[in-house]
Amino acid sequence: MTLKKTALVTGSVSGIGLGIAKDLAKQGYKVLISDINLAVAEDVAQSINQSGGDALAFKLDVTVQADIDNVIARADEFNNRIDVLVNNAGIQYVSKLEEFPAEKWQLITNVLLVGPAMMTKAVLPLMRSNNFGRIINIGSLHGLVASPFKSAYVAAKHGIIGFSKVIALETGDQDITINTICPAYVKTPLVEKQIADTAKEHGISEEEVVNNIMLAPMPKKAFIDIEEICGSVSYLASDVAKNMTGQTMVLDGGWVAR
Repeated sequence: MTLKKTALVTGSVSGIGLGIAKDLAKQGYKVLISDINLAVAEDVAQSINQSGGDALAFKLDVTVQADIDNVIARADEFNNRIDVLVNNAGIQYVSKLEEFPAEKWQLITNVLLVGPAMMTKAVLPLMRSNNFGRIINIGSLHGLVASPFKSAYVAAKHGIIGFSKVIALETGDQDITINTICPAYVKTPLVEKQIADTAKEHGISEEEVVNNIMLAPMPKKAFIDIEEICGSVSYLASDVAKNMTGQTMVLDGGWVAR
């Protein structure tokens, strides 16, 4: 009997993570919905189940090792396998470095870089035991280029690309891959807040932030759709992507072509 594949998506109750989780559920994956707020995760899982999908909810703060360990401890609930890990959980804080609270800088690093590393460490034994695994990091264009006032975010997103290359080398002996999707701006709640924060920082309108700062370097002048990211995840999670590893998939509307 072929067991249903399992996908764990961190930060999967809104924005990009929710879109990915729903898309994977439609493809037949058992989806592990996770968030720091268990009640919200349970609501999302229930919605997916009521729509004919198969989902379980977990409280998961990727900066808390006990939360990570608890997910793995319940592996018998999902056939002792995590076939796909999507490291998506994210936060943002916009500030000049001189005014950047040290605790915020540390938290961003913990969520965006240390968290994915510890999540990957936790799922690798299951992936190795099944000789299959697809680790997909939701990075950012800011893993390749910089913007002012985002020193912690840019540093962490650059770091996840380097981390992925190392793990690609360490897992090359099995059918396990790790890659990073780097989209330009996606209209998510996180980005909406960033627009407001940047407008306040510069003393300009939110429309000016979008047109004159965010999308100014992008030839296509458009936000990336969540569906584009879902399609990229689907490919990277597939069997045919078995030799795609340690790579960076950039969805940027021609941004870095300049």
